[in-house]
Amino acid sequence: MKGETVIAELNTLIDVIESNLSADSAESVEVDALAARLGTTEYHLRRMFSSLAGMPLSEYVRRRRMTVAAGDVIDGEDLLSVAVQYGYGSTEAFTRAFRSVHGAAPSEIRRTGGPLRSQQSLRFRLTIEGSSTMDTTIIDHPAFALIGHAVRVPLIHEGENPHIREFVASLPTAEHERLKTLSDTTPAGLLQVTDGVDPDYREGTDLTYLHGVAVSAAASAPGDLDAIDVPAGMWAVFTASGPYPKALQDTWAATAGEWFPSNPWRLRPGPSIVSILDHAEDFSTATTELWLPVERA
Repeated sequence: MKGETVIAELNTLIDVIESNLSADSAESVEVDALAARLGTTEYHLRRMFSSLAGMPLSEYVRRRRMTVAAGDVIDGEDLLSVAVQYGYGSTEAFTRAFRSVHGAAPSEIRRTGGPLRSQQSLRFRLTIEGSSTMDTTIIDHPAFALIGHAVRVPLIHEGENPHIREFVASLPTAEHERLKTLSDTTPAGLLQVTDGVDPDYREGTDLTYLHGVAVSAAASAPGDLDAIDVPAGMWAVFTASGPYPKALQDTWAATAGEWFPSNPWRLRPGPSIVSILDHAEDFSTATTELWLPVERA
């Protein structure tokens, strides 16, 4: 998917959501079927939506349903009927969802009329800036493995992840040096690997973080290390320099907002890898490579 195609397909997704807000029309939005019809993948569609909308697809659907449901609540319709209409099996479940969006129970909103926290229907548009370029390389990489020390941590979108910092700091200095000696393929050096990320990229959801190195598929990894097997495939490699981790996170965001809409590639499932090429002694600045698994759109 490129340019206008990416935007058109995200807007098609929005249109499908709007026509399926009520459980009377469909039990759920079948994102996988829609993605197949549009010639893309559910994984890529969800990741592009969450990156550009600033919220997971599931959260957007919930907000839109509760926005529309508020009108029925204020109109005085039977609460159980409203709950069922919007896909909830009980008034309790509906009330929880309603309160999470509007900050008040349906009974309070019915009595006072508000205030309501409405989620407007989104519409994506392509804006061409052209003011900067992204240093990107496409690499066809043979199968390899990522080996090191892994832990489950929550996803944090902005700033340094303290859970990762504490985990890496807990490893002895000698272990970092040992890992470096095991690296025998690109991406080179010590790596920051994230895997098993929630498809909607929801903040706070668990992911696997691995601090380690890349080794060839034929390499024999020590038994005391965790391993992620990576099949052969294409990778988009983005180089970023500047304040750390801000420059890296800005580049990550720009891949969704600028690079993928302008290039004939889409994300495929797999780990995301960060290689630190150079850094200041206090890590205030760094030059990094961001490796994302991709395939032709």
